[in-house]
This record gives sequence, structure tokens and C-alpha cells, in this order.
Amino acid sequence: MKVLPFLIATAITATPVIAEETRQLDAHEHGVGQLDIAIDGQQIAMELHAPGADIVGFEYAAESAKDLAPVDAAVAKLSAPLALFVLPEAAGCSIVEASAGLESEEEHEEHGDEHADDEHAEDEHEDHGHDEDGHDEDGHDDHADESGHTEFHAEYLLNCAEPSAITGIDFAYFGSFPNALEVEVQIIIDTGATSFEVERDAPTLDLTGLF
Repeated sequence: MKVLPFLIATAITATPVIAEETRQLDAHEHGVGQLDIAIDGQQIAMELHAPGADIVGFEYAAESAKDLAPVDAAVAKLSAPLALFVLPEAAGCSIVEASAGLESEEEHEEHGDEHADDEHAEDEHEDHGHDEDGHDEDGHDDHADESGHTEFHAEYLLNCAEPSAITGIDFAYFGSFPNALEVEVQIIIDTGATSFEVERDAPTLDLTGLF
């Protein structure tokens, strides 16, 4: 999905202040996800990063069937963007492409440094036990290491007949993932970029007047 990284990366690098905010948001924080949205004509590209703990309740590399089952269920949910980030019907939005998967913190950092590379996370899902350090004798000490953290990454490309009708976004995302507390949102349009914070107790993002 090369359109999404191109749209978002171009807008971010062209705006130094937004680039700095994005680097700050890249810091791994439990309970807080990051959603970048780039709007270009009728195309809307979205990219989501969320800590593994927010989505499945743990961040170590899933290897057992017990751990893989919730990961697979989460990937299925994350692959349905319009069910998580509900847009007004009047906008006439449909999904062109959607992908989701689990990746390590290191993979996320590489993705951020090389935004133009389109590596679908569903393939990386099969490798989420790749941590060279593995488990120690206690089973979880390695997970306390920042490098051992995992996070979910999803990319979406939508087509909306009437983008100007997007006056808000309902974050049903919080209902699907009880451990998620907040989403840092960045919306990029042709006139610039705007940042928002959407919290669990106020799950609707008001975009009236943005377009």
C-alpha cells in the first residue's frame, strides 16, 4: 500500500513542527495509540500504531496457541477500519485496501525511518516470535526491555465520495479494545496538519470546519 506512506511521509517531512510531534508520539506509551490520517482528494490514507498491551493485554512475542488466538482475533478487528473509526454515511466511504499485523518495537522504528517501504504487517505476524533474546528463566524479564515490546500496526486506504461530509469520527475502537485509553490523531490535508487527542471517555472526534 504505497499511497499511504507517501501521503503521510510527504506531509510530515514538509512540516517540521509536525515532524517533531510525530517523533514524540513514536515513544511507546501504554494506553496510547497513534493514528495518522492523510486526505488527498477522495482518497483517505490511515496508519495506526497501538501498543500490544492496548490490543491484546500483553506485549511479549506471542508463541503459544493461547497467545496467538487473541492476536489473530485482534488482527481481524484491525482489518476492518470503518468498524473501528466510524465515518458519517454522507461521506460515502469504502475500503480500498486494509492490512494489519503485529510487529516488534524495533520493526516499528525501522518503519518510521523508512516510511516509503511498504511492508505489510500480516506477513510479520508470522515472525512475532523472532526476538533473539527470547524468554529468560522467569519467562518475562526480557519483556520489560523496551526493545522487546510489540505493537500492532495497521494501514488503510479508503475512497470517500464526499470527503467534505466528514464532520467527525466515532472511535468505536475503544469499545473493541478495553485497554486502549487514548489515541493521538494527526490529520493531514492540503492546507497543513492538525493534531488531536481522542480519549476513551470522549470517543468522538469533532472535525466540523476542518475542510
